[in-house]
Order: sequence, then C-alpha cells, then structure tokens
Amino acid sequence: MDTFGTDRMRAAVLAAWTASPARFREDANAEEDFALGGYRDRLIVELAQNAADAALRTGVPGVLRLTLRDSVLTAANTGAPLDATGVEGLSTLRVSGKRDEAGAAGRFGVGFAAVVSVCDEPVIGSRESGFVRWSRAETADVVASMPALSAEHASRSGHVPLLRLPFPADPIDVPDGFDTLVRLPLRDRAAVDAVRQMLTQTSPALLLGLSALSSIEIDLDGDTRTVAADGWHEVSDSGTFTPEEIAHLFATRPTEERARPYWSVRWAVPVTQPSGEPDGFPKAVPQMVHAPTPSDEPLDLPALLIASFPMATDRRHVAKGPLTDFLVDKAADVYVRLLRELPRTPKLLDLVPALMGKGELDARIRRAILARLPEVPLLPALSPPPPAVRTPTFQDAAVYEPDAEWKVEHPVEEPDGDGWVVRGREASVVAGSAELLEVLAAFVPGLLPAGWPARHPGMNALGVRRVELADVVDLLSGEAVEGRDPAWWQSLYQVLPADDPEALGALPVPLSDGRLVRGPRGTLILTGAQLDLEALGLRIVHPEAAHPLLLRLGAAEATPRTVLEDPLTRAAVAESLDSPDPEPVARAVLSLVQAATLAPGELPWLADLALRGADGELYPAGELLLGDGALARLLEDDTHFGVAARELEEGYGARVLEAVGVLDGFAVVNDADVLLDHDDCDHDLDSEDDWLDHVHDLLPDLEVPPVVAEFSAVRDLELVADWEGALRLLTRPPLRAVLQPLRVQGVEVPSYTAWWLGNHPVLGGRRPRELRLPGADPLLQGLYTDAPAGLDEAALGMIGVRTTLAELLVSHGGPEELLDLMADPEISVDRAQLRALWIALAGVDPSRVAPPSKVRAVLGGDIVVADAEDAVVVEAPDLLQLVTSRPLVLASYDLAESLSELLDLPLAGELAPGEVTSEGVVRPVPAEVRSLLPTAPETYVEHDKLLVDGVACAWRYFEGAVHCTGPDGLARGLAWATGQWGDRLAVAALLRDPTAVPLLLAEADLS
Repeated sequence: MDTFGTDRMRAAVLAAWTASPARFREDANAEEDFALGGYRDRLIVELAQNAADAALRTGVPGVLRLTLRDSVLTAANTGAPLDATGVEGLSTLRVSGKRDEAGAAGRFGVGFAAVVSVCDEPVIGSRESGFVRWSRAETADVVASMPALSAEHASRSGHVPLLRLPFPADPIDVPDGFDTLVRLPLRDRAAVDAVRQMLTQTSPALLLGLSALSSIEIDLDGDTRTVAADGWHEVSDSGTFTPEEIAHLFATRPTEERARPYWSVRWAVPVTQPSGEPDGFPKAVPQMVHAPTPSDEPLDLPALLIASFPMATDRRHVAKGPLTDFLVDKAADVYVRLLRELPRTPKLLDLVPALMGKGELDARIRRAILARLPEVPLLPALSPPPPAVRTPTFQDAAVYEPDAEWKVEHPVEEPDGDGWVVRGREASVVAGSAELLEVLAAFVPGLLPAGWPARHPGMNALGVRRVELADVVDLLSGEAVEGRDPAWWQSLYQVLPADDPEALGALPVPLSDGRLVRGPRGTLILTGAQLDLEALGLRIVHPEAAHPLLLRLGAAEATPRTVLEDPLTRAAVAESLDSPDPEPVARAVLSLVQAATLAPGELPWLADLALRGADGELYPAGELLLGDGALARLLEDDTHFGVAARELEEGYGARVLEAVGVLDGFAVVNDADVLLDHDDCDHDLDSEDDWLDHVHDLLPDLEVPPVVAEFSAVRDLELVADWEGALRLLTRPPLRAVLQPLRVQGVEVPSYTAWWLGNHPVLGGRRPRELRLPGADPLLQGLYTDAPAGLDEAALGMIGVRTTLAELLVSHGGPEELLDLMADPEISVDRAQLRALWIALAGVDPSRVAPPSKVRAVLGGDIVVADAEDAVVVEAPDLLQLVTSRPLVLASYDLAESLSELLDLPLAGELAPGEVTSEGVVRPVPAEVRSLLPTAPETYVEHDKLLVDGVACAWRYFEGAVHCTGPDGLARGLAWATGQWGDRLAVAALLRDPTAVPLLLAEADLS
C-alpha cells in the first residue's frame, strides 16, 4: 500500500526530468557528489543523526541498534515513526523536513545520501506507518524506458540517482522495542569492509554530539557492544539570535539556515569516578570539532567540542565568517566554565591549551581560551593572592579583550573549606613537599598546594609565577620572619629539600645570641655540654633551631675542637691581650680546651691567649710557667716568663693550661712545609739564622731554597740555667724526637735543637762536640773527654757527642776538627793510634779539608807536633834513610799519595831523587831465598858502601835493581822488590843461617 504517496513523488520527479533532462543530470551528479564526497564515510553518523532526531520528536531517550549480518546492515531506532515528510526529505537533495525543529541534528537534507556509497537497494520504514524503498536497478529501467531521458541515460553509462524515486515496500519485521528500521543490503565486499570499519570506530563522541540518543548497540556478526557516553563531564550553553544578530551573523549563510536562529556549544571531557577529575582523552574518540556530528576540523585538546558551527558546502569543514567568530568566543567562554566546574587538581593543567593548534580553527579557539584563563580564579591556593595583580602573561587583544562585565562574573573567590581560589596571574608555584608549602604559605602569595607541577606548560599559559627555592630563601627576611622563634626555623629546615645547596646558601639561621644571620656557612651547631662562648663572637646556632640540613649547607658541628678551630675563636685569642676585659675570652677558651681534651702543642696559636700571672699581670699563655713545673726550676731567674696564677691551675688543671701553651716543660715550635730561607724560616729561635747557614753548607747548591715538610724545635734554650736537669728532659721522649736529624734534598742535616745543643756548653760546661761517649771508639781516646754518664747515649750522639772515628770523619767539619785535635800539643797520641788516624784520614775527600798548619808526625823515633811546612809523607821504606832529619807522616805506603794530597805535604820522593851514586858488584840471589820469595830477581848489586844521593844507605831499590850492603839490606831490598815487605825479617834470618829454612817455612805456614 502506498502510505507515503511514493507514486505521486515519482511522478513529480519523472515529470521534472522529462521536462528538463538537465534536471535529471543535475540530480544524478549532486547525489553522486555527496555520496562520493562529503558523506562517503558518514553512513553510521547519518543513521545515528536520524535516530536522534526521531527520539527528539517524541521526547524519549533514543536507542539505536546497528547490526551487520550476511552483508546486510540494519539500523533499528526508537522514536517518531517515518512519515511522508520524512520520505520526501529522504528522496530529495537539500530539502530537509526538519528545518523548523529546534535542536534537530539533521538540517541540510543530504545526509541520507551516505547510503549510496555502499548500497543500491535501501529500505526504511516503521511498524506503524509502513515501508519505502529505493532501487537503482528499477530507477534505471524507468529512465531507460522514457524517450526524453534515454539519451542522457546512455551518456551516463546507465548511472542514475538512487534516492530520487521512492517505491512502496513490503513490511519488514522491526525488532521489539524499536519503532523504525533501515535495511541496507551492502553492494560488495568493499562496502562490507567499509561499514565494518565505521562500526568499529563508532565512539561515545557520536552520542555526545547527539544528546537525544542515549546509546548505540552494535552487533557485528553476533559480537555485541554498547556505546554510551558515560564518564564524561559536560558543560553547555545555547541561545536564540535576535533579528539584529541574524542580520549580522548570517549575512553570508544560506536562507534556510536563517530560519534556524539557534546556537549551542557543548564541551565534554572524560572524567574518573568518583573524583570527577579529568581523565586521559580516549584514543578511540577522534579529536575533531563536532557540528554536531564529526567534521574534519582538528581540535587537539583533551576535550570534545560540539557546537552549531556553520559548515561549508562539503559538510566537513567549518565555514568562515562572523557566525563562526561568534561561536569561537562562546566556545572559549564555555570552556572556561568547564574548567571551573572540574575539581581543582593538577590534572586541570592538562586541559590548558598550548598556543599552537593543528588547524586554523583550533588555533583560534586556543587563543580565545588563553586570553581568558589568566583572569579566571581557577587555581586552589594556600594563601591569598597579592594585593597588586601583575600584568597577564598572555593576552591577544585582537582575539579577546575581557570586558568589565566578564570580570565581575569572575571575582577572586574568598577562602572556603578548601582554601583560596586565585587567578593564574595571581598564583605562585613552588616545587616541594606539602609540609614545605604549608610553611611557605605565609610568605608566598597565591601559593599552589603540593602536587602542582611547576614546569607544566599549562602553568606558563595561566601566567603562574614559578618561585624557585632561591627566591623562597630571599622572601625569608624582614617583617615576614620577624619574631619567629627558633623552633619555627627548625620546622622549616625539616621540610626544605637538601638537594640544592646552592639555592639554600643564603638561608637565614637564628643564633643563640638572638641574631638572625644569612647563610649556614660559618655557623656552628654546638653539641654536648652547653658552654658560655658569647665572648668569642661565634655564630652558634640556637639549639632549638639546630638541624642536620644546616650541616649539609656548610654549618659545622660545633664540637669543642671545631669551636676552637673557628677563625673567630682564633681572632679572639689573638686580640685577647689587647682586650679591656680578657677574662671572658680566657674562660671560654679554657673551657673548650678542657672539653676537647686537647694535647699540648696541637693548636700552637693558643699560646697567644691572655692569662693572669701570679703577679696579677697579663701574659700570653706561652710566656707563663706552671709554678711547680719542671721548666720553672731550670731557667734563669731574670727571664721574661711569668708564673700562672694559682687559681687558673686549681680551676682548670695543669693539663688544660699546658694545652693552651703554659709551660711545664720546654715549649716546642711546630710548623709544616717550611721554606729553609732566611726570610721565611723565622720562628723567633735563638741563632736560627746560623742554623740555616749550617744547613745550607751541608747541601749542594740549589736554585731555590729547599722545603722541610715538618719542622719542630725546642725554644727558649738560651734561657736555661740548669743544663743537667734540662738535658734529662731533652734526651728522653717526647722531646727526644725533636733531636732527630732532618732529611733535606736527600741529605741528612741536624735538627735546630740538636745543632744548638751541639754548639753550646751544655754538658758540664763543655760543648757536646768536645766530648765522646764513655767507652766509645778507642781511636778517639785522648782526643775527646768522656761525656757525663747517665744520659741517653743515642740522644747524646744526635747533639754532637762523638761516637766513632768513622762518624766523626763523615760529619760536617769532622776531618778538620780531628786534624786540629791531632795538632794540639796538649793531647797525647801513641804511635799505633797515630798510624790508625792517618790511615782513616787518607780516605777523606781532600775538597772537605783545608790543609793544616801543624801536623802530628814522627821525628827521630819521637811523636811530635810539627810545622806542616817541615813535614813529609813517606811513600817507600828505602826513602826513609834520606829524610830522617824531617818530621815524618807515616801510614801504609799505599796511602801516601792520598795523605800528601789531603795535607798538601810533599812526598819523600819529591824531596830526595834517590839516585844510587856508588859502584857495586852484581851477584846472584841465593837459591834458598826463593823458598820465601818465589818471584825474587835472579841478581842483586852488592856495594861495599852504598851511596844514595851521596848518603850512605843500607839498601835501595833503584831502576829495577836491588842495591844493598850486607844481608839485612839485601833482605829488605828483595822483600820490597817482590811486594812481600812483610817477609823482610824472615829473609834476613835465612841469609844469616840457611839451615833455618825448614823452620822458617813452617813458621811462615803458621802465619
């Protein structure tokens, strides 16, 4: 039955086509343009739109069921049934039957053309009103049978418009609970795949754009899912245009659009339940502007915009013009409302747009929103905003200039249960814990709570001021912190981050004396017993403010030792002697030394501390003696030292007084990395410059002065009166270590203390260098007096007491000292000792010795002290007969040349040529002599009277021949010639009695 008047509709269309074949061509082209162009992939959207409009007419929640089975798509929906007006709208282009329906989604009259892209035999109808169908094949047959259209039909290769000629259709079963059914047999496999993809991509965004539609049920070959717009927060606004607004805003829009003077804007964001916070934007939802169904206008915001934007003729892009400008502003206003309605959590920042958009419309919407946001009280704050508002950080006057009305609607909100709500340009953000921000709220206006990311791009867009930790520290000054008790400061240190020491370098610190100083560096946190240290001017942190953070930022843990080492303490000690009231400084320092259990000499500068002497006068501690101390009994009476007041010793004890420099025993000067130079090595020691000269004499020539890593010396030695007692102290630990020699540039040199003692009469009125250790080297017997017994012998050796001849000779100046002693006529030396001394001296480098003016020598069998110019060194025994009138320096003949060079004395051979001037007879050497002297020459020259240089001699070995008179001369000559001088007496005995040879040989074997 033709309930929709389809016969009439077909007749009218065919009459029009017959009257004007161009109309047929126009309809065919237009439908094809829409099906293949703007509506090619909008089938599901258009079916949903029609279902939404049907539900809107009846005022009931719309439900759409989409089923794809066996290459057939069916769409069942609830709502008003299909009527004749609807069929007429579906069978025409650009003629919508909904133009007078406010809120209707369909308004262009072309949407149903989307079915053409996938179907050639669509059917639609309702249970109550009947069904209608369209058929491309039947339409082609009708057109082909009409002569007026056959030519046009042929020129189009049989292609005809599908939806212009409706036909009555047999009833189709409509699923229970639904009112209308669309049945679309899909054209081919490609059409099935395209529809399947569209169904798969159907998202809640479609329902958000079609508010009359509550859900979409999708059945893909038995696999069913329901699409619903649950979990979205929506904010909308709408209105009706006045005639004046229509005239202005619709000036460039088609006529029928003016008949719909309505506008609407809706924003929707996915939220989590039950908090209502913005959730991540679903990947399945296309981020496009909906007008109200999806367009191709990108909108790269995590929110869905559905607005009644005017569309261009392709139905995919928003048309430019004043109406769009109007809706852009409205969209920005509604977006601001959306943000204000959402919970004030950091996730709001994800909804703050960046400036750059993906398209022109996107960028315009962003700019409009960003122009408003800095003026919106949107952010929760722990503190009220500042009284003077700064200039907005972002403003685009060309897009939006907030007017007075808008400002009135968005006042700064007073604090409620959740605190203050402030504009972005009034807000401040500090990166830190919740506890830190609670403390800082009193100093930072508009401070955001913990959890708001300081470096989020949305912060910059809102104009939020990022306050760095260093800025926070700067705010902690003046009236803002005046009157804060130390415990409050400790609570602040408790919550401050410790990983940015540079930013916290100027952090205020309350001191125990009531001051508030900038920066923990240089302050002290006192631990243990609380001492009265105010007199020292130290920056000691108030105990109620002390916290480990201050230590990490440069404060020092104020143990008694660290307080002592503080520069302020050192300065107070240095200035104490000039202070009008040094007693408080003395009490503070002595109490610190007592608590630190300091050892004497650890901090030498404490010796400058002003203390009272027993006479009531002030002395540096280093110039005071303990009344019962060991040193007080050793010094002269008229020294510059005072005696410590009895009350000091009773109040602090001798150990504490010694630690600050008061002397019980000798004071020791300690220094490090000392440059051995007269300008730099100055410790106010007696004869220190002379010691330096001595050290330099021992060292090789150096371009720069050498350095001693550790220097220690006993001072005040020149003031000692009792050297017997003093040496008992100096030669045992701990002072004994000060006597140890130093090693400089690889050379061992005496320490200052050892050198000074060695050069002063400290041992029974004698210098240590004038004495020898009791029982020491016998070769030194008679040369040196024995040192007093009972002292440490190793220590005596270090201060110069002589130990062995070898050590004497290797010491600086030792060889010359020995030569001087040997030349002293008051000293007795026996012949064996003298020979041993000359042998030892022969090994000395001549460059170390200045030739002596007198020498110990042998003259006529006696030991004498002779003038060096008369003495001679004998290098061969046959020359002795020629120099008997001169003092002789005698040692092993092989050392003669060394002694001659050392003493600058002539050799005997240099004074007597030793030429044989008499004639003799050559005789064979007796064969028996060879038993003792196997290398003896075969002959010798016998003289009745042997003359050498005109002097009668017993023998002479001259020019390779032995000259002699008598057996004794022959024996000496042969022994010397063969290098067996020690056998001369045995050879002489053999020559006198040859029968004694066996006995002599046996004796020789036993030697």
